[in-house]
Amino acid sequence: MQPLSDNDCVPQADALDFEAELAAHPHDAWFKQVFSQVPNARALFRQHLPAEIVVAVDWDQLQLLPASFVRSTLQQSHSDLLFSVPSGADSLLLYLLFEHQTTVEPAMPLRLLGYMTEIWTRHEKERGLPLPPILPLVLHQGPERWTVSTSFENLLAQDAALAAHLRPFQPSFRHLLLDLTQHKPATEEPDETLRIVLHLMKLARDKQRLLEFFTWLDQTTLHITHDLFRSCLLYALHSDQNIDFMDIYHTFHQRKELQNTTMTIAQKLRNEGHQEGHQKGRPEGRQEGRQEGRQEGHQEGHQKGRQEGVWMGRLQTLQEIMGLLVDSDAALADLPVEELRRRFEALQAQYNLRHK
Repeated sequence: MQPLSDNDCVPQADALDFEAELAAHPHDAWFKQVFSQVPNARALFRQHLPAEIVVAVDWDQLQLLPASFVRSTLQQSHSDLLFSVPSGADSLLLYLLFEHQTTVEPAMPLRLLGYMTEIWTRHEKERGLPLPPILPLVLHQGPERWTVSTSFENLLAQDAALAAHLRPFQPSFRHLLLDLTQHKPATEEPDETLRIVLHLMKLARDKQRLLEFFTWLDQTTLHITHDLFRSCLLYALHSDQNIDFMDIYHTFHQRKELQNTTMTIAQKLRNEGHQEGHQKGRPEGRQEGRQEGRQEGHQEGHQKGRQEGVWMGRLQTLQEIMGLLVDSDAALADLPVEELRRRFEALQAQYNLRHK
């Protein structure tokens, strides 16, 4: 469990093909993409760990450790990252667990105890004693408020007569918690990147509010890099497949550079989606092809000013992805909306049987 060198400290999600991971597990992939980047993790820890700990460690030496302790059966609801940072003459391990299931986990302290035990066991085998202290931080995405205890002792049956006598023989710890349902990243995060990332994560679990993120971004003066904006777009699209590029495009009024970037990325993804979908049949190619259909359909619908354009675009794109003869605009122009929808849904059912 040696720490990564500066040259090796590459975001894990990049090595695993971020876009493919997004298609399967959007929240997990986004978490790893963002927080395996040491500057982002450093900003998170410095803002949300106890002040006494923050001032006692050398944050310039924070390192990502190449280890995960979440079982494969839990990866759709939990993700984790482990970091090491010097604290005086010793090291402190920072264990960041991302909890993104739809319900709160009452047994979280027990789960954390298992992970912490695995970390210590591995450390003892590789380096011996003493063991480094571990500080567990749970990042909770919601959508429900975290209402259960963060203390391990509260999971134990409490016999009033014996509690005081048993306490010295039981594990005793609590975990730190950042509950995004109660946090206001847009106003409470001093780091600009963290403000953008956590605000999107907060809204991503509520599909009715996801477009609010892009409206908010349009109205802020925050600097956002092309790569981060691209990641935000992809995460939003995979979090809610009913949202599309044109919906996002039309939210930008104040910041034309974001509007232009949205269309540039849309075009690039459409090209990649068709190329990947035809040449390799990869799931991300097919998914992006569907996004292309939505985008093209909306664009055509806006230009024509009628719903027929939406369903024509979707139907034609799906036909192309499936390698079928694509109906011309003239062949579809006189069909009513319901017939276009019926044809698209029938073809989509064939697509799902073939690829799912």
